[in-house]
Amino acid sequence: MMNTPGFYNDAPKITLHDPLAEFLGAAEAGFIEYTYLDAVKLAGHSCPTVAGAYLATRKALAELYDNELPVRGTIKLEFRDGQADGVTGVIANVIGLLTGAAQSGGFKGIGGKFDRRNLLHFNAGISSDIRFTRTDTGVSVETTYHPELVPPSPGMMELMQKTMAGIANAEEQREFGRLWQDRVKRILIDNAGNADLVTTIKG
Repeated sequence: MMNTPGFYNDAPKITLHDPLAEFLGAAEAGFIEYTYLDAVKLAGHSCPTVAGAYLATRKALAELYDNELPVRGTIKLEFRDGQADGVTGVIANVIGLLTGAAQSGGFKGIGGKFDRRNLLHFNAGISSDIRFTRTDTGVSVETTYHPELVPPSPGMMELMQKTMAGIANAEEQREFGRLWQDRVKRILIDNAGNADLVTTIKG
């Protein structure tokens, strides 16, 4: 059994329409709902980066589609940095899960439809972190994440260093994990509506 912090269930969900899922009968009417826990399972951990990727995707989709349901598999992603730079690869994996965008190794499609390949690009000439573009309309939204607006709790870094060095006791290790996830909660839940946490530019 997987026991996770309760606030994962309180995070806003992301619902999309996936034409491929509808075509193959994988989801009724092609409606797919993603939760923050889905992103955690993909990444294998929960951190400010995973939370930021999740929130940036949710905000970009809302601006791209207004009152429409976002369409999975029809969104191109462009990252300013290289795939191996910093945490870009982790962010790309999370956003790729949510949007269906993939590089050349993605789903090839069926009969010329549902192709998910070549929708994920790196080293793009943009000033923001990420650009999301609808392939049907060409409308785009660029996002930049500002995790520094939600700093870690006092003492967390010291506990992290002790835990990494193998000199923290069991209570200190538990407290480090609690403080780490507390920051994620403050990003994902407490500041989900903070317009400055993920800024956007619509093109």
